[in-house]
Amino acid sequence: MPIFRSEEMVLCQFFLQSEASYACVSELGELGLVQFKDLNPNVNAFQRKFVNEVRRCEEMERKLRYTEKEIRKEKLKLHDQGENPRAPAPKEMVDLEAKFEKIESELREVNTNNEALKKNFQELSELKEVMTKTQMFFMAHGEDLHSIVDDAHRAMGQEDTGIVTATQGSVQLGFVAGVIPREKVPGFERLLWFACRGNVFLRHESIYQALEDPVSGDPVYKDVFIIFFQGEQLKNKVKKICEGFKASLYPCPETPQERDEMLRGVNTRLEDLKTVLSQTADHRHRVLVGAQKEIRTWIIKLEKIKAIYHTLNMFNFDVSQNSLIAECWCPSSALNEVRTALKNGELLSGSTVPSIVQMMQTKKKPPTFFQTNKFTKGFQAIVDAYGVASYTEVNPALYTIITFPFLFAIMFGDAGHGIIMFAFGLFMILNEKKFTRQRSDNEIWNTFLGGRYIITLMGLFSIYTGMIYNDIFSKSANIFGSAWRMGDYNETTTLSEYEEYTLDPIYFFRNGTPYPFGIDPMWQPAKNKIAFLNSLKMKLAVIVGISQMLFGICLSLFNHLHFRKYLSIFVEFIPEVIFLGCLFMYLVGLIFYKWVTFDASESQCAPALLIQYINMFMFSSKLPNSTASSGALVPCSQVTFYPNQQTLQYVFVICAVLSAPVLLLVKPLVLRSRHNRKMLLSGRAPGVKSTEALIPNEVTAEEEWAYSHRLQRMQADGNTVSRSVNSEDEEVPHNGPTSIFLVEEEEDDFEFGEVFIHQAIHTIEFCLGCISHTASYLRLWALSLAHAQLSEVLWQMVFSLSLKMDIAYIGGIAVFALWFAWANLTIAVLLLMEGLSAFLHTLRLHWVEFQSKFYEGDGVNFAPFTFKELLKMDSLEDLK
Repeated sequence: MPIFRSEEMVLCQFFLQSEASYACVSELGELGLVQFKDLNPNVNAFQRKFVNEVRRCEEMERKLRYTEKEIRKEKLKLHDQGENPRAPAPKEMVDLEAKFEKIESELREVNTNNEALKKNFQELSELKEVMTKTQMFFMAHGEDLHSIVDDAHRAMGQEDTGIVTATQGSVQLGFVAGVIPREKVPGFERLLWFACRGNVFLRHESIYQALEDPVSGDPVYKDVFIIFFQGEQLKNKVKKICEGFKASLYPCPETPQERDEMLRGVNTRLEDLKTVLSQTADHRHRVLVGAQKEIRTWIIKLEKIKAIYHTLNMFNFDVSQNSLIAECWCPSSALNEVRTALKNGELLSGSTVPSIVQMMQTKKKPPTFFQTNKFTKGFQAIVDAYGVASYTEVNPALYTIITFPFLFAIMFGDAGHGIIMFAFGLFMILNEKKFTRQRSDNEIWNTFLGGRYIITLMGLFSIYTGMIYNDIFSKSANIFGSAWRMGDYNETTTLSEYEEYTLDPIYFFRNGTPYPFGIDPMWQPAKNKIAFLNSLKMKLAVIVGISQMLFGICLSLFNHLHFRKYLSIFVEFIPEVIFLGCLFMYLVGLIFYKWVTFDASESQCAPALLIQYINMFMFSSKLPNSTASSGALVPCSQVTFYPNQQTLQYVFVICAVLSAPVLLLVKPLVLRSRHNRKMLLSGRAPGVKSTEALIPNEVTAEEEWAYSHRLQRMQADGNTVSRSVNSEDEEVPHNGPTSIFLVEEEEDDFEFGEVFIHQAIHTIEFCLGCISHTASYLRLWALSLAHAQLSEVLWQMVFSLSLKMDIAYIGGIAVFALWFAWANLTIAVLLLMEGLSAFLHTLRLHWVEFQSKFYEGDGVNFAPFTFKELLKMDSLEDLK
């Protein structure tokens, strides 16, 4: 499985018989290693050959979507049993259409009947409530309507109500009853008052039990109302207002005997409807359960059919040969698998004419394809998020597997936090099959699950760097015994006696072996701990950063050799190595030289590397015992500290300065010289551009010479050459050699100005980038220090408070409470927030500082025709 470079790709041409094309494409979809080209880019989608089949698939998709919606409305789950049915034959589409039509029509009929029954049930329920509330109202106020209105008037304390009481005996009062949505009652009441000028009496009461909407099934809350009025005119007004507010009016007899009789009849009809509704719901449930068992298989089959016909629409149809012509990219290592898949398709279709596979030579850039597994997939995704690798260029993902978690761990160096992160990642790995089958909708969880191997490695490397820093939840572990001594210190002395001490190696360091692994635990409570760790971590950040940048430049050498850009080796790679080595690798050498040469007894004269580095660029290095302009001796930390240092630094600076113009000028000038020489050999003066075709489809002299040259070369190998479908490429037939090679792209019109500007940008970016990127790697030191200090603050300000409490009985509760708070803050702040921060900084260091040294990232990702993505669908809604 090549991961250092992308797979070698080949452009193939297929000649498929019409009767076998469907089965062959189906087998290629199951294989998932072929990316088809659209040979009909100018043909409208509605004018392609298989547009009717695609429409039939879309109609079946609509029916399945309706069935799926009803299944989910019934709160049934679509279980994924890992099924992967084969794409059905074209003749089976008729059976599927009939089956889907039958299920849809049956469901629609059941839903229509159920909706009508529910609507009838709702109306009867509302009528029952109207009868019940009206009967209770009349029982409370009596059957005399005039006395009811008089009681209402006296309750409101009104003398003039708008109703003439003197003639009450001669005027017959009427009433209407019904139900109205509860939210409309206030507006309904106000409009009745103003429209009828207070000549109506409204009484309403809530229906406490929610009614069910017959269409949506949502709960609906309504009120029963009864309106008293006099005269036909007011009656008509009241009915119109009720219609405007969507209120339902129901007949209500005036006598209590008639109301009781109607109520008994309504109750009987409701009981009958409940029985019918129950039977209808059972029948609907049985239909949906039957569809639930098969719907996922149907969805996969249908989407496979649709994908096959969409792909067939990309082919050219040869009427004379009754065949389909396709062009596709596939890995050269998979050619035998592709041929086997085509043969299987021929057998399935019963075709007797074999399919023809031809390999084509092309000038087009192939897509980039890396065969990844579940471990390397996450790291490859990190690289692809910046840019897909150019075809066959060095892939940074191979080195990202190690460098990414390592740089993260430098900033996140705590063994305790690393153990938690490692355990979380290992937990996801051990249960990955279970979690993958569940297919959670939580985007954050899916992100964690997809990067489980990255999280595991980041935790593992954090444990390692945490042991190097001797930092475990901001505390140190004394495993091997300290190499320091403190006055009368012995193994039984408590550290609390020496909480405020400064470690000085001259007085307190034992003359023996230092701490075997990591930092000595005695540095943990020391006052000069931060000063010591700052110096150490800053130097480590510089060493790691410059080493990674140099490694990136070295990887560019492999690209130059692979693409045969030998000129770039001498005018780009070597000057870049000289520039970076003379200025920055020299700084790394000074750091190691200082560590190895100077000990505690010479610490006063240990070189100040920053001042030494500045003096190097200013050509002002001072020799030992030299004096400054003021006449005083130069401090020994600022003078040269090894023989011939001044001369060597002068040479390094001069070499670095000279490498910049070489990087800037040599390549454009050499390319210009080559171009001029090529123009002279072709019989044209440099700068003349009269080689363009003057008429459509004209073959220029250069194209004719190139084509005849390749024709002679292939005829010498016993092959024939044919033109491609779109007349843009050339082909090598299937009976030729199986070795695939790319034709070098024809050189475009040479523009010296564009080449020079491009090279100038590259030179400026590299020279300034070496400085800025070195400073950027100091984030390794800064975030490591911040993480350690924040962890220590959480320990001291939260959990350690409980350890100092001496309270009977309550102390245990306080320890648990503060531990709980400390644990939650550790996970939320240090693991999640600090972990995300360190992850993003590591991402930037790889994308900008490392990959910019060798990685172009202007490729196109290989997008094969495959059915694997269809198996990950939970429903048809995922297609939207």
